[in-house]
Amino acid sequence: MTRSPNSIGSKQDAGDVLQSIFGRKKVVIGVVHLAPLPGAPRYDGEAVEAIYQRGLDDAKAYLDGGCDGVIVENHGDVPFAKPDDIGPETSAYMSVVSDRIRRELGRPIGINVLANASIPALSIASASGASFVRVNQWANAYVANEGFIEGEAARAMRFRARLRANGIRIFADAHVKHGAHAIVGDRPVEEQVKDLVFFDADAVIATGQRTGHAADLGYIRMIKGAAGLPTLVGSGVTPENANDILDIVDGVIVASSLKHDGVWWNQVDRLRVKAFISGLKR
Repeated sequence: MTRSPNSIGSKQDAGDVLQSIFGRKKVVIGVVHLAPLPGAPRYDGEAVEAIYQRGLDDAKAYLDGGCDGVIVENHGDVPFAKPDDIGPETSAYMSVVSDRIRRELGRPIGINVLANASIPALSIASASGASFVRVNQWANAYVANEGFIEGEAARAMRFRARLRANGIRIFADAHVKHGAHAIVGDRPVEEQVKDLVFFDADAVIATGQRTGHAADLGYIRMIKGAAGLPTLVGSGVTPENANDILDIVDGVIVASSLKHDGVWWNQVDRLRVKAFISGLKR
């Protein structure tokens, strides 16, 4: 079955989700790693306008270089808190910068609030006009750097319905990086991927073991085959492997390899972005 973005109770037309958001079926999404926000341990008192401008500059570098959209992420807020421990200040600052990026650049944006904070992410997306959110653990549970992390689908879908924001799509990670999955190790990964579909995710993201780590192509094929949804790879994408990956999946989410010196906390290198996009065979 299909549903319109504003209906409840049956699946959206998942096959068109990338086309509907980005206007194409093979996409490249850059990640805007925000500097530490006020309230985070590494925040050193930097003016918030400078944080906003850096985020805007990085987004512009991705989009001017040919990326189809960006994800805005609080990657500077290390160590990440569990969802219920994330303060309202994070949502406030991320809403402002996300709104500025969308308004000034006029391209699709997504939101990811670490760690696994679907409720803040949906709040920010609704406030800023973002098209989708990324949720690292949508169904089941695992042990992450932050401790025991449970699936957010039930809470998130009810919250999204209360906001009347059902058009905000869900990009859910499968067997996500930075964690141990032994707690669900008695179930094949393929079955865990199908759980994401059962809980109404709109797209599935495959990752390696950590930020910047490339997943094996056979593993990516397995995730794609099990999903039956638009599938993206969300870590370890480089100019050297991007075409092989895009031969299998529908999109890539890329950051580290497009930063100055290939380091995730550096700013986006415009020349790297342009070279990366020019080398793709989409």
